[in-house]
Amino acid sequence: MRRLTLAVALGLVAGACAGYLVQAGRTPDKLPPLSQPSLAQAQGHGPAPLSAAQDHQVKVDGDLRKLLLKRPGGTRANPAIESDDGWLDLSAYAELYTKPDGAFRDLVGDEFRRAAVTGWIESGDRTVEIRLIQFRQVESQAAEEEAFGGRGWAADDAHTRSWPVPGTGDGEFFVHDRPESRFGSGYVAEAHAYRGDIAMEMWVGDTKPVSPARVRELARAQMERL
Repeated sequence: MRRLTLAVALGLVAGACAGYLVQAGRTPDKLPPLSQPSLAQAQGHGPAPLSAAQDHQVKVDGDLRKLLLKRPGGTRANPAIESDDGWLDLSAYAELYTKPDGAFRDLVGDEFRRAAVTGWIESGDRTVEIRLIQFRQVESQAAEEEAFGGRGWAADDAHTRSWPVPGTGDGEFFVHDRPESRFGSGYVAEAHAYRGDIAMEMWVGDTKPVSPARVRELARAQMERL
């Protein structure tokens, strides 16, 4: 039995060796090509790069003052705007709050970048002031928070009406139906909205009730520039 087993084992080894010898003597088969057949490419040119006017990031990284509404013809300067060149630095913007020290700390934490302001006096005694506040927004959506925070007290006033700012998702404008002592006992309307990293604030004051249509048009036009 042992001899039979040994003979079988030797036969298997001999057969394997013979197979290797036969395979080694054959001409190697040609390997298939590694590259795939070339694919047909679409014809025509790719889309052209966006212009500076179309690229939002290019627009907002330029001179922020150029995104403000232009002062309309027939108006005069608004002396209440405390800026000679259209810029508001961090300290100057914080001073616009009722508690500047706390506002300064919050703006630093919200990654305040810069602010620009414009304004004018229209026919009669109607004043307009518009501010754009830009944030770096590395860790927060500060522009959105600034817009919501600015309109907080207005939204809770029982003598105030509100409407959406056209062309914005969450922007609103408010018309106060009675004089506001905090604004010199005059009538006031305001608008708050944001786009990307820029918050927009608008204030319209008059000695008589402010027209909602005028505020809507100003806010719409300003947001279209962002």
